[in-house]
Amino acid sequence: MKLRHVLLAILVVFSISCSKESLETEEILTAQNVTSMEAELLQLVNRHRDAQGQKTLSFSEVAYKYANSHTDYMVKKGTLTHDNFGARVSGISKEENAKAVSENVAMGYLSSEMTLEAWLSSESHRKTMEGNFSHTAISVKKDSEGTLYFTQLFYLK
Repeated sequence: MKLRHVLLAILVVFSISCSKESLETEEILTAQNVTSMEAELLQLVNRHRDAQGQKTLSFSEVAYKYANSHTDYMVKKGTLTHDNFGARVSGISKEENAKAVSENVAMGYLSSEMTLEAWLSSESHRKTMEGNFSHTAISVKKDSEGTLYFTQLFYLK
């Protein structure tokens, strides 16, 4: 009889200590955009593309919406990531009938120029920036410690 009571007590304790995953989506707080850097970095990217003989990119409100959401996600996580890229591709493709979507992310750079130089120094980021795209948007946000996070989305319409 005692063993049965002990096992029942263990089962009750185990059941109480288990956590369940909520079905609700976790709310991600929005960080403040650094709009002056967004505009400056977009201008630098377009200058670079023009110097390479490529079309300049048109600003896209749709890409900006997705870039902002992803930048908020990175700020919340406190890290650089391409998590959920497929969802951004799907959303932009659906809303804009995009044929191709790509992104560059960065974190910790102190200026638009430094961010551009870092992207140009990375072969994969440079190829994305110089790729066959028609539209873009850049989100730059600062976390509570002053670290800057960057997301640039590109797509071809």
